[in-house]
Amino acid sequence: MSIWKTKSLTQLLGEASESEKGLKRTLSSRALVALGIGAIIGAGLFSLTGIAAAEHAGPAVTLSFVLAAVGCAFAGLCYAEFASMIPVAGSAYTYSYATMGEFMAWIIGWDLVLEYALGAATVGVSWSRYFLEFLNKFGIHLPNNLICSPWETLKLSDGTVIEGGIINLPAIFIVVLLSLLLIRGTKESASMNNFLVVLKVCVVILFIVLGWSYIDSANYDPYNPANTGVKGQFGMSGIAAGAATVFFAFIGFDAVSTAAQEAKNPQKGMPIGILGSLVICTILYVLFAHVMTGLVPYHEFAGDAKPAATAFAKTPYTFLQTGLIVAILAGYTSVILVMLMGQSRVFYTMSKDGLLPGFFGEIHEKFRTPWKTNLFFMVFVSLFAGFVPVSDLGHMVSIGTLLAFVLVCIGVMVMRKKMPDAPRSFKTPLVPFVPIAGILVCLYLMYSLPYESWIRLILWMAIGVAIYFMYGKRNSKLNNE
Repeated sequence: MSIWKTKSLTQLLGEASESEKGLKRTLSSRALVALGIGAIIGAGLFSLTGIAAAEHAGPAVTLSFVLAAVGCAFAGLCYAEFASMIPVAGSAYTYSYATMGEFMAWIIGWDLVLEYALGAATVGVSWSRYFLEFLNKFGIHLPNNLICSPWETLKLSDGTVIEGGIINLPAIFIVVLLSLLLIRGTKESASMNNFLVVLKVCVVILFIVLGWSYIDSANYDPYNPANTGVKGQFGMSGIAAGAATVFFAFIGFDAVSTAAQEAKNPQKGMPIGILGSLVICTILYVLFAHVMTGLVPYHEFAGDAKPAATAFAKTPYTFLQTGLIVAILAGYTSVILVMLMGQSRVFYTMSKDGLLPGFFGEIHEKFRTPWKTNLFFMVFVSLFAGFVPVSDLGHMVSIGTLLAFVLVCIGVMVMRKKMPDAPRSFKTPLVPFVPIAGILVCLYLMYSLPYESWIRLILWMAIGVAIYFMYGKRNSKLNNE
């Protein structure tokens, strides 16, 4: 039994063919682009942009977005080649199985739990913050013990400071609600996502258009503040640290690839969905950050979990504040939806390979969704959303995602060597330059993250390796053929 045994392309394509009990192919190219935008625009833009500007890059946070987007673009080109070749649910996990063998596939599958499950928990916590602001506007106040985790300090807009509660109940509520919606079906979830995507893109554009006239150019001086002598506090290292922070704003475009088995035409739709959503969101992000730091001096965003609302208050359109919060809630909702869907599809695929118990691979007879996996992650994600501080969650998600991108970039080079003549409806250009550049940019951003993030990543991976050797290796269908 070899831990480096790979799946053949023929075998993977056989798994992709639709069967009576398989996943429904219901997603068009347009729906896949919307799925990508739905995953990308959310907590990273509306919450982390201000923190990155105040603590790391100043107004040059726009350059942080560009740097993060460059890393994503290199990885996205590699993802697009894989997704067009191997239209199977499972994203980077499946691609690694075909190129680097079972053990590396397990590593990346376990790593994707960091990206999707904890990403959904992170956004769930941010969703609850804006939801509280929305309720406060109508004079509704939830008990303090039920709105934040025990290890968190929460500052409300009226100045109230809560030094740790018992549980973040609103965050748990949204995770449970969307998990139940996913059980109902992918098409139903995608229809809701399309509506939410249109709503939040309109709000981002509205923020840019209305805010542009009220930019104070003095707020851009200096555009890139001098480094304080501490790594990551302004200067070039600050732009890099800012990129690592706002990188969270880009995670999710790869979630498109987890839906490959539910795409109507994956060979065409996957590249369009991945790269199209990435390009659209990068343009919106740079313009949004430019307006935001032009409305308010960057240092005023320190510790501000709702910088978009703070910046918009500098315009005469304060009557639109409630609408802005509603749209941001919609944006968060679609991000959580896509991340929960992505995670369930990865575990569904791993279960079909025997690396996880069959429980995760069971399809609902009526809805044809992996409903038991959805229920499992409903509980798992709810625990993190209810009890873990948002800052710890955010860094874990970023470093896990960057590691996944590094492995996908390596996988493209391996696949080009092992299967040079395999049919590819989309080819990553300039190989090996593009994948090597993707690896270097992602490693640089990982290096810019806090030391604690590396410790947590190593501990998480150690747990995953132990599970693989105790269960996955022994029950692998590939190794037991």
